Amino acid sequence: SAKIAGKKGKTDAKKAKMYGHMGKLIAVASRAGGPDPVANHALADAIKAAQRASVPKEIIDRNVKKGGDKDAVDFQEVTFEAYGAGGVGFVAVGLTDNTNRTSAEVKSAVTKGGGKNAESGSVLFSFSKKGVLRVPGGPTEEEAVMEAALEAGAEDVEPESGAGYRVLTAIEDWGAVRDALAAGDVEIDHAASGIELLPQQTVAPADPDDAAVNEAIYDRLMQIDDIDSVYSTMEPEPADT
Repeated sequence: SAKIAGKKGKTDAKKAKMYGHMGKLIAVASRAGGPDPVANHALADAIKAAQRASVPKEIIDRNVKKGGDKDAVDFQEVTFEAYGAGGVGFVAVGLTDNTNRTSAEVKSAVTKGGGKNAESGSVLFSFSKKGVLRVPGGPTEEEAVMEAALEAGAEDVEPESGAGYRVLTAIEDWGAVRDALAAGDVEIDHAASGIELLPQQTVAPADPDDAAVNEAIYDRLMQIDDIDSVYSTMEPEPADT
């Protein structure tokens, strides 16, 4: 169906974003500490994270090399905030080698999508930064996942619409919980796990037109090369539609 095809397209787009983001993190680590993972622990960690998430080897190798290139670009982390329709807030996060270009692209995407660009901090406060581990599984596995996750030091386990669960952790506990779950043979979707901004409350649009506007803003922001993740207070979250 068109809905399933749309969801697959969205999943593929998110995966491409994740590969790009991990590639940039490898390039940054390689640039900062040299291209040898044996001597550069930050690079070794970045490569290991990329391998866990099944990032193709050529992307990893290319970015290790890029970091060793003295003329290569430097990436900076950027965060942009915006308002959609019906009181929905958006936060777009990325790594860019040109903040002016990315800022202009984000502002244009928000305006063209029908939203409004927001002052720094005005939307961000409605989100909490959490470690998220996504675990596939059906309703019958809920108890086992819950038990393993809480024993590993997770804060909470929530069913996700669609399928599976998200295990929430404090940022500093994310790695330890991930390792404990993996050691306990709990399957983790590494490509869909990481540190995320989760809305403290979601907003259900009163008007169907609002939902269409918010979807348009989300899609336009996701199309920007330098933007790696887009978070919103939209109900339901766009990844689930």
